[in-house]
Amino acid sequence: MNPTVLLSFVIAYFVILLVVAYFTSRNSNNESFFIGNKNSNWMLVAFGMIGTSLSGVTFVSVPGTVGTAGFAYFQVVIGYLLGYFVIAFVLLPLYYRLNLTSIYNYLQHRFGMVSYKTGALFFIISRTLGATARLYLVINVLQMFILKDLNISFGLATFVILLMILLYTFEGGVKTIVYTDTLQTTFMLLGLIICIVYIMTNMNHSVGSTMTELTSSGLTRIFNTDVNAPGFFVKSILGGMFITIGMTGLDQEMMQKNISVRTLRDSQKNVMTFSVIMLVVNFLFLLLGGVLYLYAQKNGVTTTGDDLFPTVALKGFLPSAISIIFIIGLISALFPSADGALTALTSSFCIDILGLKRKDHLSEKQKKTRRLIVHVTFAVIFFVMVMMFKAMDSKSIIDIILKVAGFTYGPLLGLFAFGILTRRTINDRLSLIVCLVAPLLILGIDFINNIEWWQRQLKLEGEWVTSAKDLSSSLFGSFKIGTELLIYNGLLTFIGLWLISKKEPVPADVKAIFADGHR
Repeated sequence: MNPTVLLSFVIAYFVILLVVAYFTSRNSNNESFFIGNKNSNWMLVAFGMIGTSLSGVTFVSVPGTVGTAGFAYFQVVIGYLLGYFVIAFVLLPLYYRLNLTSIYNYLQHRFGMVSYKTGALFFIISRTLGATARLYLVINVLQMFILKDLNISFGLATFVILLMILLYTFEGGVKTIVYTDTLQTTFMLLGLIICIVYIMTNMNHSVGSTMTELTSSGLTRIFNTDVNAPGFFVKSILGGMFITIGMTGLDQEMMQKNISVRTLRDSQKNVMTFSVIMLVVNFLFLLLGGVLYLYAQKNGVTTTGDDLFPTVALKGFLPSAISIIFIIGLISALFPSADGALTALTSSFCIDILGLKRKDHLSEKQKKTRRLIVHVTFAVIFFVMVMMFKAMDSKSIIDIILKVAGFTYGPLLGLFAFGILTRRTINDRLSLIVCLVAPLLILGIDFINNIEWWQRQLKLEGEWVTSAKDLSSSLFGSFKIGTELLIYNGLLTFIGLWLISKKEPVPADVKAIFADGHR
């Protein structure tokens, strides 16, 4: 399809977002930006969070895995569901009891200022890496299949898209995002369903016949029973559970939307509703991957991985109307993950690192000025990181995101678990050291254990790579670490915190954290 026409739909879509942002950001202040004045509708938050959680990675990368891994990703999705139960009934009551704006204030209440800032720092690192990886994937698709034909460079496309996101999040923050994410999730899910229905109809398939053919090809298998494999079902389910706890429950971007809901009960309804919808939506994305695989076979398409869906949708294999729907769906998947991350990072840096809410000597206008400066700064950081991912040119971004989460969310998992599960006090000044050492040790272990993966991602060469592979075989045999990497990291952090802790009377202000039977 004509790339100019497709680009015009992208621009029109952005104009719609600006209009929504204009009406939702009127009379906004810092509280609106940070937590939506604690007045968000739980149903809107639940629905909008689908787009934030899925992003362009799910829209493009998950369907691309079916050709090689079948429905194995659904193992991780089952783990997600378990993780949402923990968030709803363990973490949310804690956050509401303490009336938090930033969830990392819990660490200050529980341990002290160093632990508090350490938690915020790891969130900032985690979300920056994850959000920019997602952003890179979608911009790369747009550049390869549309913008390249218009002689628009990847760098210019990245700059313009980040500028767009800045424009509609600049004032309203969470107050605006709750509405724009709802709009974008609607477009994304419509795009998903229409693409599935059209391709199945084109091949004279129903859902049943599609599943039958995929089963005969061995692509509907979900559970991997090889204990040594990275995708072993126990590893994947537990990994998915703790990834959800880390990337949602301990993530300011995701939780600031939940705690923007007026009451705990409504926030819990939001999370549980969202978790069930996510289960269904992820299955639909895997079904889409299966449908695409069959369609590609029938039409002689040899492209695989992240490029499969864009190739089929934009290279003349589908009608122009479906190409437009794909682009709208892809853009709808792009913006919720990027705008939410940019807003949450701004919120966390202003509240947790700069201590903006504690600086009563500053006027509301001065605080707003500093917030806007931070907001723009993170947009610049996003630009730099996206360009770095472009240099790596990975073929499966979802693998990178899950791997990064294992390293960066591990210390957060360890800090919160130690605070909730024990009543010991730690040497707060040493918490940063523990949280730095643990992921570095896990990084070294994973580098040796999964040297082949690192070699592909970083394009490593030399005799030392062969030596590393030999060392991996001698140390680990055929066992490979999978998505449970986050658990190892969190456990090592927990052990490190125990070593710098002692059992002593709990201060009165900390006892309140353990109220209502929470330990």
